[in-house]
Amino acid sequence: MRQRIAARASGIILEGMPAPRTLAELEADVLRDLELTAHPRAPWLEPKTSGGAPVLDCLVIGGGQCGVAVAFALKRDKVDNILVLDRADYGREGPWVTYARMHTLRSWKNQTGPDLKIPSLTYQAWHEAQFGAAHFEALRWIPKELWNDYLLWFRRVTGIPVRNGVTAGRISPARTDDGLPCLSVETSEGPILARKVVMATGQEGVGGWWMPDYVEALPKALRAHASEEIDFAALRGKVVAVLGAGASAFDNAATALEAGAAEVHLFCRRAEPMIIQPYRWLTFAGFLRHMGDMPDEWRWRFMSYILGLREGFPQDTYTRVLAFPNFTMHVGRPWTGARAEGGRAVLETARGEVAADYAICGTGVRMDPACVPELADCADNIASWGDRYTPPAEEANERLSCFPYLAPDYAFSEKRPGETPWIRDIHLFGIGTSLSFGPAGSSINAMTIAVPRLAAGITRGLFEADMPRLYADLRDYAIPQVTLDPARLAAE
Repeated sequence: MRQRIAARASGIILEGMPAPRTLAELEADVLRDLELTAHPRAPWLEPKTSGGAPVLDCLVIGGGQCGVAVAFALKRDKVDNILVLDRADYGREGPWVTYARMHTLRSWKNQTGPDLKIPSLTYQAWHEAQFGAAHFEALRWIPKELWNDYLLWFRRVTGIPVRNGVTAGRISPARTDDGLPCLSVETSEGPILARKVVMATGQEGVGGWWMPDYVEALPKALRAHASEEIDFAALRGKVVAVLGAGASAFDNAATALEAGAAEVHLFCRRAEPMIIQPYRWLTFAGFLRHMGDMPDEWRWRFMSYILGLREGFPQDTYTRVLAFPNFTMHVGRPWTGARAEGGRAVLETARGEVAADYAICGTGVRMDPACVPELADCADNIASWGDRYTPPAEEANERLSCFPYLAPDYAFSEKRPGETPWIRDIHLFGIGTSLSFGPAGSSINAMTIAVPRLAAGITRGLFEADMPRLYADLRDYAIPQVTLDPARLAAE
């Protein structure tokens, strides 16, 4: 039971019921909260088959924070015939213990996210149950490893069905045995059928990690993207060059320095590094809830400005590299070419060549559905913002025009209507949603607004497809709630 409920954001502490002192006590609270808020409780979906094989109501591809949050929201709406797939082993879903090289999350510690505003499911409740309220109070930022542990606890305590070590592949149209549309998803364990598919695959959802072609052409022993596994111990005593000036580029520079690199040089194409984080500004209900409802001109105007600024790096990240005198930041010095020479990478820049033993690209992702195996049958017909909206010349941005133009329920829309109508049952929930909805599928603190909206889009589609069957059920419904007394009925 709760000892106090802390409204940390406002600085108000309300005395109340005793707080859980152990994880077991907290989990009892979770079960009670879920039971108390389970309305409406009635099941409304019926199992489907296709060629005799079972059909899921929804398959979620990606078992990281977004995937489990979406699955939780669907279960709350009595969409229980679901499955979450993740190609990673248990505990290695998402970036937190793989390529995320910061020490802590960059979001506020008292944010809400996958919990969908159920207090007992918040990170704070989980942390306090194990380490105490005073420990949380003293915490500045959430360590990324603890966030990963929290997500694993969250998925267990909410009963989210996740199958690890399974890679999803090509999605194609199919039909249920009663004639409804569904999807067939190739996987490393065989095909899976589902009426709806959510692609919660983070940064790679509708594109791929990107680096300049001339860097990619270097031998693998000389270069890597920041998203890749890197043997930092092997960089001890080496000269390392990092391209990019976002947070992940700095994280990789810091990790190389901490591993004993002789020199680390970080190259920023801008004359002035980005020191403002626009995502701090937009974290309010009006933007997060309604950006996706606005006219295209305003969605483009806001998000092209925000995405054009690129992500800033926080003070703690900068302080981490400044601790090393062998770190140098080069501003206004983009790379323009690269070659291998004498077992090293020679990088061409606007101000001369630089030789390094290893090059790391913190250059993010590019939107390109053709890079995504799941979308092989429809990539050419997924509408982009460039297909639907032409901005004023001063707001034009070729990179951003490649973002997918999503329907209000986060589903892909067709470039050429009628060719692939089945893509309306594929919903995106990752970085690719940004231009259509803001940071809906890429931000922890947007989840409590974005996830219910996505879940509502999925349940709307399931309900709409089932309307004939549901109407027949309504006509057949004949459970009386009153027993009449014939003796008290007057005959006319």
